[in-house]
Amino acid sequence: MAKVTDAVAALALPVVEGAGCKLWDVEYVKEAGQWFLRVYIDKEGGVSIDDCEAVSRPLSDLLDQADPIEGSYTFEVSSAGADRALKKPEHFAAFQGAEVEVRLYRPREGRKEFVGLLRGFEDGNVTLDANGSETVFTKQEIALVRLYLRV
Repeated sequence: MAKVTDAVAALALPVVEGAGCKLWDVEYVKEAGQWFLRVYIDKEGGVSIDDCEAVSRPLSDLLDQADPIEGSYTFEVSSAGADRALKKPEHFAAFQGAEVEVRLYRPREGRKEFVGLLRGFEDGNVTLDANGSETVFTKQEIALVRLYLRV
């Protein structure tokens, strides 16, 4: 669905920036038999419900006009969130040194989840520093990388 997300991102970018926000990600996924189009935004100081509305209304109109998606779907605009997923090189660059969680498809050393400081990102591979020891996870084994929130 890369074509759909690319088309929606192109439509969304000027609307998001016009609302004083940054476009974080666009997702088009099927969940429980229904398609969802999600636009994630970010803003210094946090995203409010008013920010989401300022993007949602005009973008919804643009999507109706451009009609980049066949069939029905649920459209959502929301904050990228404090525990946001890191997907793009610029996401990893912005959060170098931050604490992240890496989830794997298959266990390594009996575990599928690792938490540590983000030390590097190259060609999809992630380097994590956990307790002074660096570990590299390959793109093929990584299911998800996101900011880690301590509670």
